[in-house]
Amino acid sequence: MDALTVAATYGAAMLEVARDLNKIEETDEALATLDQIFRDEPDFFNLVRSPGIGAKEKKKVLETVLENRVEKELLNFLFILIDKRRIGGFHAIAKAYRAQVNANLGVSIGTAYSAVPLSEDRRRRLEEETGKLLKKNVRLDNLIDSEIIGGVRIFVEGKLIDASVRQRLDTLREQLAQL
Repeated sequence: MDALTVAATYGAAMLEVARDLNKIEETDEALATLDQIFRDEPDFFNLVRSPGIGAKEKKKVLETVLENRVEKELLNFLFILIDKRRIGGFHAIAKAYRAQVNANLGVSIGTAYSAVPLSEDRRRRLEEETGKLLKKNVRLDNLIDSEIIGGVRIFVEGKLIDASVRQRLDTLREQLAQL
């Protein structure tokens, strides 16, 4: 089974459990927090995914570190990933869970590229404007791209909205070349 299919399958399973417990948002936050911990502490993540360490030892470490910090269901989910030798795909599984939650809520996730960080107010306005244009609920992450010069370039669901100064200059250059 390919990695994306595995991530989608386990993400859907976690979403089903969270839905049954009526804890979709809480589970999303816990997965995001745990995902960040694993990214911030790569030695810890490497320990729990190491093939040289037995499942029993990995579970003991996770239980010691995470007990009373995460829901029992999430800890059990991690144990299943260890047993099935899928813990190495945790980042993709957490991302798949988030994508399925967003799909169920009718939210499209995109990226707004800008030359400088967007203020929270500006990001929200861009989400509203993009949402109206695409007739969807849109959430935007902000990434910095120094080639933009100014303005923004927005990618949502494979669509590009380019309102950057770079694009305007390129368009002007093409128009002047045709004169």
